[in-house]
Amino acid sequence: MGVRITSWNVNGIRNPFGYQPWREKRTFEAMFDILEADIVVMQETKIQRKDLQDDMVLVPGWDVFFSLPKHKKGYAGVAIYTRNSVCIPIRAEEGVVGVLCPPNSSTKYRDLPPDQQIGGYPRPGQLAGLADEVALDSEGRCVILEFPAFVLIGTYSPANSDGTRDDFRLGYLDALDVRIRNLIAMGKRVVLTGDLNVIRSSIDTANLFERLRKEGITVEDFFSTPSRRLFNQLIFEGNVREPRDENRENPVLWDLGRLFHPTREGMFTCWDTRKNSRPANFGSRIDYVLCSDDMKDWFCDANIQEGLMGSDHCPVYATLKDIVTIDGKEVHIRDILNPPGVFKDGVRLREWTAKDLLPLSAKLIPEFDRRRSIKDMFFKKPAAPKSTPPVPPKEPSDTPNQESANVESSTNGDSDGTPASQPESSAPVSSPAPKTASGLKRTPSNTVPTSRPQKKTKATLTKEPSSKGQSNLMGFFKPKTTASPSKTPETKEEPESAGGLDGSTDIETPIEPSSAGEVKEASKPDNPEKVFDPIVSKESWSKLLGKRVLPKCEHGDDCISMVTKKPGVNRGRSFFVCPRPIGPSGQKEKGTQWRCGTFIWSSDWNASQSS
Repeated sequence: MGVRITSWNVNGIRNPFGYQPWREKRTFEAMFDILEADIVVMQETKIQRKDLQDDMVLVPGWDVFFSLPKHKKGYAGVAIYTRNSVCIPIRAEEGVVGVLCPPNSSTKYRDLPPDQQIGGYPRPGQLAGLADEVALDSEGRCVILEFPAFVLIGTYSPANSDGTRDDFRLGYLDALDVRIRNLIAMGKRVVLTGDLNVIRSSIDTANLFERLRKEGITVEDFFSTPSRRLFNQLIFEGNVREPRDENRENPVLWDLGRLFHPTREGMFTCWDTRKNSRPANFGSRIDYVLCSDDMKDWFCDANIQEGLMGSDHCPVYATLKDIVTIDGKEVHIRDILNPPGVFKDGVRLREWTAKDLLPLSAKLIPEFDRRRSIKDMFFKKPAAPKSTPPVPPKEPSDTPNQESANVESSTNGDSDGTPASQPESSAPVSSPAPKTASGLKRTPSNTVPTSRPQKKTKATLTKEPSSKGQSNLMGFFKPKTTASPSKTPETKEEPESAGGLDGSTDIETPIEPSSAGEVKEASKPDNPEKVFDPIVSKESWSKLLGKRVLPKCEHGDDCISMVTKKPGVNRGRSFFVCPRPIGPSGQKEKGTQWRCGTFIWSSDWNASQSS
């Protein structure tokens, strides 16, 4: 069956739950089962420590390690989930440089005793000094786990959006390159996975040659930019213009996606959602699973899952074989993915326990420590209650109000800290004796607990005098009427607070034929020249609030409205374009099924132009 490592830039940790198939159950446990993954590396979680919730941390059967931004909100963030039944890491760190401290410690990771650190930290003089080391590790971009078999690095590399952070981006890639090379020099195997925001060759992005031709750039110059050159020197079979940089003479990692699909085109993992370019597969491959040379034969498969929606990226994965070869000897992969004594020859010797938690585990955060998941609270049987006198059966004369009052009283009187929802059992369960006397006290049917607002019934509404003014929205459009005095007691008029748009129904006053003349006289306006016509009023509102007529594109489809965000005189202006996605060329096309060249400024559009 193998062990699958999956990497996914989710663009917000809850973002996938708005799409199929994730929206059905909306739990991380179900998500991981659909992914068929044993290790899940997420990027761009876009949360802070205060945003962590039970369902993110207390996932049944899983452990999780977060690296969250220290200052910026809704930014970056990396998480690694590990399935407890398959693998248990022996060390965990946050950051790539090692300048951060473990939880509840003031000692930096790189200053810990050798037996407590993963190692490979950049030494003085190894980094180019393009960015501050603390800043590199403070944006929530890297989680590193060590298993006996290898070191797993999950990372989210900075993007090159507007060119203002080129030094920071290059500094991060430089630190990542140094750390990986140092770990391999120590004799450790390395798996690097995540969104690296770098393409490695022309086959990994759509329509590259046409775009470069328009920009007047050669392919060699394009891949010689510092970030792409650094990445290609890190991997085998990289596109590198000689001579290679100092200390990067030899590649150290294999691109597993290309190792199993060396010539596959259109193998993209990221698309521009603003241009809706995913249907035509106009994207790039910037998400990877890479491994060191001494373990490339351990993998039996690697691929992308472009059909799974939920983000502007798709998941990528690589699968480890069940049995791998180390120094000519066959070893079960689970034996070396866990501490000694957990597996032997692929057979589990002991179960996962809380003692296997590492200091960086999110389950040890104070608000989640020694907590149960919601699922356990509902489905695990509680401890046997103390024997107490059974609750006397309810009398048949009890009204629904009495029953609800009794249930609430018994719940509020419970002092055991047991959840309110418990599995049904044949034996009655009650609170301890001192609380039972006051907790199960019956309440008269005409009283309601003070903590719950009283429901308004018909009797209540008839007793309250009608307030002056408009009782609901229809009163604005209908003329005022006066009913016969003899019918006043039958009129059920809602109070002002109950009327309006909160779902209450309109109640009309019944009118008898004998009083029709009086009603007609009363409804006449004082000024005969100004006649109130509700139909005309309704049409006026419809014209004012009606749906705007949209222009049509060349396909005859309704255009969509967008807003200019590029700096300049037109920034903030809205315009209409064809609603169809960008085609494989990446440009607007004429006479095809893809986005046409329709472009209309909203200020220039007049609905009367449409025929």
